[in-house]
Amino acid sequence: MAATHHTDATRMLDSRGYAGPTIHNTNPLHLLETPVRDRITESYYWKEQCFALNAATLCDKASSLTYIGGTYGQQKPTPFLCLLFKLLQLLPEKEIIMLYLQQKEFKYLTALAAFYVRLTFETTEVFKVLEPLLGDWRKLRRRTREGGWRLDYMDQFVDDLLVKDRVCATSLRKLPNRM
Repeated sequence: MAATHHTDATRMLDSRGYAGPTIHNTNPLHLLETPVRDRITESYYWKEQCFALNAATLCDKASSLTYIGGTYGQQKPTPFLCLLFKLLQLLPEKEIIMLYLQQKEFKYLTALAAFYVRLTFETTEVFKVLEPLLGDWRKLRRRTREGGWRLDYMDQFVDDLLVKDRVCATSLRKLPNRM
């Protein structure tokens, strides 16, 4: 009997009997909504650029990002969102994510790691790790839902991650108010 080959993400998206590592008691890939996941796995960028990435090569891809964003135009996912999905698939060690956050050369890699922290870390860790980034004033280009561009800053993006319910076409779990 010939073995069937499943595409990169399809195997992990199958919720029937998922036995891999979980985040917040769920399959990590299910932290993004189903329509967004489907658009990512059907996108050209995902199929061509994200296949066979690991934590090191993902760092190289993220360092070549030129903007952040969720979906735009006809709900096309940005490379930023595709790489976030790949991070959720890889589940790198916390030390690797911390290295992504601490480097200062690639601002979009920092933004990607901050978004991953917000989605996957426990609440106390989220505040502890992301609050120092509120002092980072580097400029970020953001792709808007309509397909245009907007200027953001890293501190504004991190504040959105800490305060808003939805960032970059992704629903975020509610964080308790900070005392």
